[in-house]
Amino acid sequence: MEAELSSLWPVGVAAFATRIPMEDRVTAETLRAMEDRIPAAAKLLPTGFGFDVIGYGCTSAATLIGEARVDAAIRRAHPEAPNTNPITAAVAAFGALEATRIGVVTPYNVEVTGGIVDHLSGQGLEVTRTGSFLEESDHTVARITEASVAAGVRQIAGDAAGLDAVFVSCTSLRLFGIADALEDELDIPVVSSNLAFGWHLLRLAGIDDHLPGLGSLFGLGLDGAAS
Repeated sequence: MEAELSSLWPVGVAAFATRIPMEDRVTAETLRAMEDRIPAAAKLLPTGFGFDVIGYGCTSAATLIGEARVDAAIRRAHPEAPNTNPITAAVAAFGALEATRIGVVTPYNVEVTGGIVDHLSGQGLEVTRTGSFLEESDHTVARITEASVAAGVRQIAGDAAGLDAVFVSCTSLRLFGIADALEDELDIPVVSSNLAFGWHLLRLAGIDDHLPGLGSLFGLGLDGAAS
């Protein structure tokens, strides 16, 4: 996530990161265990900096813990700052793109992937096709190549007619280098956790720059209007 997002920030934007302990094996149990660690990690970001927005960067954990509980955990350290996470950002992104029928690519096991699909469905999105690398090791997921991610996106898009967009779920899956080309090829938006997260962080901070080369999302504001 940090490698992709560090290439995103426009001139004049300062981004600070801290870390939360996480087991390498990604399961529903290990993801939910991060909830109690969020406030301590958030407190390492000094309140005196006056952050415009705070982000918690784990799609699957935010989904399984619950958006409201993640928000509450962050606000224990930063009660006044808006905050977001990749699954909240993804739903906002599909709203801006006016996309309701989506395909989903994940690296997760069946249980965690099911949690992502159920959450998106509960937000009014129709998930018509899902595919996964079925990999539980976060160390391994971070080494899945952009080419492999692109192949997964093409398979999902090719197997499901009438998609409005494809969502690549997981901050460890890389898409920045290929998102624009995939959109041109498939003629639909392709949004990753990191693309949605970075876009939402910027927009919530009041930064409406149109950033080229990252797909159609970065030409939009929170309301879907051209930025």
